[in-house]
Amino acid sequence: MLGISLCLSVAIHFAVSQEAEAQEPVTYTCTEGYEFDYEKQSCKDIDECKTLQEACKGGMKCVNHFGGYLCLPHNARIIISNGEDEPTTPPPVERVDVQPGLSPISRGDYSRVIHSSTHSLQCGVGFMPDSQNYCRDINECEFSNYMCQFQCVNQPGGYQCVCPDGYQLQGTRMCQDINECETAHNCREDEMCWNYYGGFRCYPRNPCREPYVKTGEGRCRCQSPNVCRGLPPVIVYKYMSIFSERSVPADIFQIQATSVYPNMVNTFTIKSGNEGGEFYLRRSSNVSAMLVMTKALTGPREHVVDLEMVTQSNVLSYRSSSLLRLTIIVGPYPF
Repeated sequence: MLGISLCLSVAIHFAVSQEAEAQEPVTYTCTEGYEFDYEKQSCKDIDECKTLQEACKGGMKCVNHFGGYLCLPHNARIIISNGEDEPTTPPPVERVDVQPGLSPISRGDYSRVIHSSTHSLQCGVGFMPDSQNYCRDINECEFSNYMCQFQCVNQPGGYQCVCPDGYQLQGTRMCQDINECETAHNCREDEMCWNYYGGFRCYPRNPCREPYVKTGEGRCRCQSPNVCRGLPPVIVYKYMSIFSERSVPADIFQIQATSVYPNMVNTFTIKSGNEGGEFYLRRSSNVSAMLVMTKALTGPREHVVDLEMVTQSNVLSYRSSSLLRLTIIVGPYPF
């Protein structure tokens, strides 16, 4: 990864007067990554790691080399070997002429590999030499589709996993949901924040609407039997979150009677919200049933399912019903 120091002197113009011949001053231009040292009258390498602020990001270390710099993982090593056990100093920079149409050494994504009978410069971690003796960056992101849980971003000498909005990187490759309800959200005081995979939503703290009144957290009761004729006397609001494209069949929610009386029989049905046949209720016992998802749901979306429980006794000629309104928030990703 040695660059080639090349100083180009511009054309020297001579002006000959009638009395004597005078020569104009000579100016020098160096290739990119070098600057002219007037004291030594030669081009010297610029240490971009010292001159550029935050030359490398994402936890990468900056490694200066002739004509440029590299961003490498902290465990990367640049080895210069002459065949002995211990590394030696770099070989001198070769001086070559740039031919028309040949670009100077580019910086950042590759560097020149110089070979001689006594020295060779090996590519650093994440690079490999090509047929023209340049260290080319390896796209490690192409090694496997499982390098990162969400997205792999190739970088010079390595890669970095990134997560979508609503998630933060956990470790080096996994994405963890950010609970915005605990960090930052814009819900009003009369709203509650509900976190789901990949975001959050604001719901009314009091979901009860006439003729219902709030009697508990997410619990609404109709106070007038005459007004609520034909309506469930109690509506309970619940919320849950699931991943997108969750494998099916899957047990996702259990509905259970809160009060148990002798000789009472409870039946459970899906009242609404199952027009596409995404769910069914599996009876677990006389007092409980399990909501089973039969079709994978793709997010982001909100799915509202009304589950009805009817309690009745033929002996006592008693019948009552309650409605559980379940809001299922499907996240945008399968994690």
